[in-house]
Amino acid sequence: MQAITVRDRDAGPAGMSLTDLPHPHAAENDVIVRVHAAGFTPGELDWPGTWTDRAGRDRTPSVPGHELSGVVAELGYGTTGLTVGQRVYGLTDWTRNGSLAQFTAVEARNLAPLPADVDHVTAAALPISGLTAWQALFDHGRLTTGQTVLVHGAAGGVGSIAVQLAREAGTRVVGTGRTADRATALGLGADAFVDLESERLEDAGEVDVVFDVIGGEILDRSTALVRPGGTLVTIAEPVRVRPADGRAVFFVVEPDRARLADLAGRLRDGRLKPLVGSVRPLAEAAVAFAPGRRTPGKTVIRVAEDD
Repeated sequence: MQAITVRDRDAGPAGMSLTDLPHPHAAENDVIVRVHAAGFTPGELDWPGTWTDRAGRDRTPSVPGHELSGVVAELGYGTTGLTVGQRVYGLTDWTRNGSLAQFTAVEARNLAPLPADVDHVTAAALPISGLTAWQALFDHGRLTTGQTVLVHGAAGGVGSIAVQLAREAGTRVVGTGRTADRATALGLGADAFVDLESERLEDAGEVDVVFDVIGGEILDRSTALVRPGGTLVTIAEPVRVRPADGRAVFFVVEPDRARLADLAGRLRDGRLKPLVGSVRPLAEAAVAFAPGRRTPGKTVIRVAEDD
């Protein structure tokens, strides 16, 4: 099979190449997925799991990418709940070869059925963004109807999903981003928008939950916006400045088959719309990883044509 591999962490995207690899092996409770579309996180070439296995041993050349949509091609011993030929989507493991390949091995618990009327490219844009947004808002932020949430990066892959989920939950949503993001954020359902290039973040006022995807100075300044009893949630980096009378949470997204199934249902019903930006073939994955490259929505790699 063909896959994108990386061999040198210092080379960055320039070290990525389209390579012939052996067909993956299905371990116990694994599924082999024929990948139709794949998503990735631009910063994952800096993650330790990209380069080492769970025991810390070097595993290069490795295959990046941790989001996929495709069809079950093979079941490992003991795998239940899925069948060969079934459409699925979800997450690959952090310390194993990923989704930028024609076939990949995934723990079955990290996958959920994909409705027949949802295309693979759209589905591949959802797993990490959808789970991250849900867990940030409701599991960690404890957001409830009638509250106010501020979502940084409201037009980005994660932020755009968070805006939609928060809006449907009956909360007031304040989005932030660049000047060019205003129309997108408001169109997704944000009630207000703060332009981080020309407006003061502090003018957003107090909120019950801040969801940060940016880090740095923006994360530090967001602390002042959290009203007493509120929560600051971030996926960017550990919190340095904590709310005076509130909670602060830094977390890494966790797989959740039941939640993936719920998100797929929302996708099918038109209640959730991932922002898909550029769609590129597998051979052009390195271009999509290029540093400083910014496109609206989520970049998706098309590996095979839809079934």
